[in-house]
This record gives sequence, structure tokens and C-alpha cells, in this order.
Amino acid sequence: MFKYLIAALLLTAFSAYADVIHQERSLYRNILVEESGDLRCLKFDEKTRKSSQSCMYKSNPQKLVFNYTKLTFASLLMIDNPQNVLIIGLGGGTLSNVIHELYPTASIENVEIDPAVIKVARDFFDFKETDKVTSKVQDGRIFVKRAALKKQQYDWIILDAFNGDYIPEHLLTKEFFEEVKSVLSPNGIVAANTFSSSKLYEHESATYHAVFGDFINVITEKNSNRIILAGFDNMPTEQNITGRVKKLAPLLSPYDVDIKAISKGMQSTKNNQDWPTDTKILTDQYSPANLLNF
Repeated sequence: MFKYLIAALLLTAFSAYADVIHQERSLYRNILVEESGDLRCLKFDEKTRKSSQSCMYKSNPQKLVFNYTKLTFASLLMIDNPQNVLIIGLGGGTLSNVIHELYPTASIENVEIDPAVIKVARDFFDFKETDKVTSKVQDGRIFVKRAALKKQQYDWIILDAFNGDYIPEHLLTKEFFEEVKSVLSPNGIVAANTFSSSKLYEHESATYHAVFGDFINVITEKNSNRIILAGFDNMPTEQNITGRVKKLAPLLSPYDVDIKAISKGMQSTKNNQDWPTDTKILTDQYSPANLLNF
């Protein structure tokens, strides 16, 4: 917990003293790349410069900066050797790079709506593309719809489409989650980077539960992002998780991922439902924007 606090303080200090090394206006947003010492960060809006989309240590690009990125690897406590990975929302390409290093034979498809973000990831964040790692310029929901028509399936689907400080509303609805579920392999997992403290928390939780049933919240520090793990059939036993932690710990250590600590932040909703049973589910007709009306 202490090291997470130190990381947060460093990022706060970064915001105050960073130099802008690249800035452009894309079709969707303002894009900034800032540097302070060894830290380089991608940001999407001049007005919210304290909120970074992706960061890397220039001297050690392997080492992950953000807690939410590290929490995403709780997915590997639920699945073995994913070979087909879908990432919606590229950022700096950090997740894609790490997964490719961990599983070099896996096929990784990165979907990003903004072509400028892909170019910045290549030019400033060492985003790696190979015959196994691809990037596609497309809205994530359209991509999933077309993947379903093609009967494609993925072992690991990562939803990381934060646009500044919010998630596009069409990527938070029951209909979208049903589409995601349709392209999830039988033993696959969905990992969503999302809210741990906002007005949307209860509605989002209710919506995931309506589509996937019981899911797992992964949170290791108060008022940070949470990772939702959904789509699994059975919760692994404590013995299974202990075995996987032992196996994964040395593999994830170079990325500064403490998988043992992360495993302790996993909590199933099966006996811990923390939203009212009458919480309204988000749909294409009742979207997150409507919540601002009350």
C-alpha cells in the first residue's frame, strides 16, 4: 500500500513540473505527451492534466506505473495461457507490450478509435506491433459486433476505453456487455478498468451482474480505479489461486506487479453485493448521461 501512495505522490509532483514534448488536436481530443525526469505520460485534455492515460519510466519501460494496470493482471489468476487477447482502448500500449512479452505466441488485437493515439503510442511509448500484435482504428463496439458476426472468440478481453475521465456511454450498457460476452471463449475472462467511487458505481455493478452473473472486484486502495473480472463460470478455490500466485509471481515481478498482494484485493460479489437490488441497469436507452439528471 505504501508504494502505491508513493507512486500517487510522484504523479502529482509530475503534473506540477512536467514539460510538454508533444501536443496535437486529433478528431476526438487534445493529446499531450509530458515528461518530468524519468517519467513520460500521455494525457488527453489540457483541462484535466492531472489525469494521465498512460505513463512509462524511460529508463525501464517494463516497469508498470499505474495501479490499475497492475490490477488487470489479476485476470491471470482466473485463466491459463491466454492465446487470443482483445484490448479495447490503447493508451500508450503498455498492457499490450507486457502481455506480448509474457505470451509471445498469443494473438493480441488492440482496438482504438483515435488514429492519433496509435501514432503517439508508437512514437513516444515504444508500442510494439508484430505479426502477432496488431492495432485497428475502430470504435470498440463496432469491432465487437463484427467479431461476433465472424464467430471470433477471445480468451482475455480487456476493456480500457477511458476517454479522459469517463468511459464512453455506449461501452457501459447491458447490450454492449452482451455483445462482449458473445465473443468470450468458454474459459475466458473479461477485465474492465472502471470506477470504484462515482455515481455510476452501483448502476455499472448492476449491469455487469445482469449480464455475467457474479463477478470479482479487484481493488487495493481506496478511491482508485477498480478492475472488474467477469465471464468466468466458477470461482477458483483458494488453493488454486495460491498455486497460480506462486507460478506468476516471478514472471510478473519485473513489471512491478505484486500478484500476491493483488490476489488479496479480489472480492467476489457472490456474498458481497454492494449495490441495492432495485438499482437501474444501464441500457442503450438509459445511458450514463441520464444519471446526471438526478
